[in-house]
Amino acid sequence: MKTIKAIIEKANDGGISVYSEDVDGAYGFGLTEQEAKDDFISVLEEQAEYYKEKHGKLPAWFQSGYSVKYVYDLSGFFEAFPFINASKFAREIGMNESVMRKYKGKIVTASEKQKAIIQAKYNAIIERMTAVKF
Repeated sequence: MKTIKAIIEKANDGGISVYSEDVDGAYGFGLTEQEAKDDFISVLEEQAEYYKEKHGKLPAWFQSGYSVKYVYDLSGFFEAFPFINASKFAREIGMNESVMRKYKGKIVTASEKQKAIIQAKYNAIIERMTAVKF
């Protein structure tokens, strides 16, 4: 079974987009995250049918079955969790607040190294939060 990585991000028009580098042309859009995910799945199905028309068979990823693993880019993260303040989050993880706001607004994109640092510090926050019991 093929796992397709799909990235959720804030779209330039204010909606949500989902795309994958694993399948050419796989993009979904919507006003909400769920609409974008549904559109993305529809596009995957259409891409498979298009491939079949062109090559006489379904693509390997489709034939063997597939699952979609959704991940957020930083703009998508803040869009999905609007109660998380970008400046306060940056401060908590020891990062420049202005840079984090630029990531949130898709003004700039974090490097792979920077994303790894942010992910590690986010994971540490989540680890701390799992100890919370009410």
